[in-house]
Amino acid sequence: MKNEILTIVANIHAKPEHVERVKSELIKLIAPTRAEEGCLNYDLHQDNVNENHFMFYENWASRALWQKHMQSEHILELQKIIDDIVEATVINEMMPIG
Repeated sequence: MKNEILTIVANIHAKPEHVERVKSELIKLIAPTRAEEGCLNYDLHQDNVNENHFMFYENWASRALWQKHMQSEHILELQKIIDDIVEATVINEMMPIG
């Protein structure tokens, strides 16, 4: 199978009482992730209306490199930290079609 760009849209919904903590922890991911092999972009957004909603928009050179990222120390540590302070996380793997 040919390696193609993988787009990830990750939606994270913080529990209202933990918004600032979740935001702080997500921001910590940006620099180490952008330095990873295969990371084309890694952009964090916060909803203008619902401050509890964060979204990462990411592009990776391949799915294999994204999967490597998902096993990185900083991602595994984040999962331990925010597990109890987020309501939901939804990750969509997408591909460009146009």
